[in-house]
Amino acid sequence: MRAGEKAYATLRSDIVSWKLPPGTVLAEVELSERLGVSRTPVREALARLTAEGLAEPQSGRGTVVSGISLDRVEELFELRSALECRAAELAARNRDPEVFLELHRLLGDAGRLITEADPTRHDYYRLAGDLDAAIDTAAGNHYLAQALKSLRVHLVRVRRLSKDNPARLRDAAREHADIARAIANGNATVASAATTVHLDNSLRHLLEGGATP
Repeated sequence: MRAGEKAYATLRSDIVSWKLPPGTVLAEVELSERLGVSRTPVREALARLTAEGLAEPQSGRGTVVSGISLDRVEELFELRSALECRAAELAARNRDPEVFLELHRLLGDAGRLITEADPTRHDYYRLAGDLDAAIDTAAGNHYLAQALKSLRVHLVRVRRLSKDNPARLRDAAREHADIARAIANGNATVASAATTVHLDNSLRHLLEGGATP
């Protein structure tokens, strides 16, 4: 892996996971020492992170981790709705039914994954990610998949602003299962509608501070 790619991947992961929280100064000299690379690849990485909206220039401080606020989450969900509903429609037309029937089965039983023993909900989020990946693949639109990939990075950051709510996560799992079933059945209209229901519920609970998106 090139030094620039390594620096970018490491910093991106640290920002998304909040190891580098919003407002953190991304000083080239310090980062080059920490990452064991020269300043040139660090500069390249910061340019890419800025282009993605994960970093931003700030007067008098240089480049910092960009802020994220629930005040703008509705804008994020407007874009999410447009992209994810279209992806669900395309996936329903091009899907492998067996893939989505299996996801429907797993998501229908996902409530068992949401336990106090796993406060990070790693297994649940991994399963939700599997559905996202299956939809992206079935949709078969490279540019749409890339746009969703960029969007989901910001959604992971937003998730850290809200209070984890097991009841909402169980509802979300059932909503994901409904999306998977509609796609498996090849019904683009229902797949889009089920996605809209899930996103509307997620946004409402997120703004109330009671759930994760």
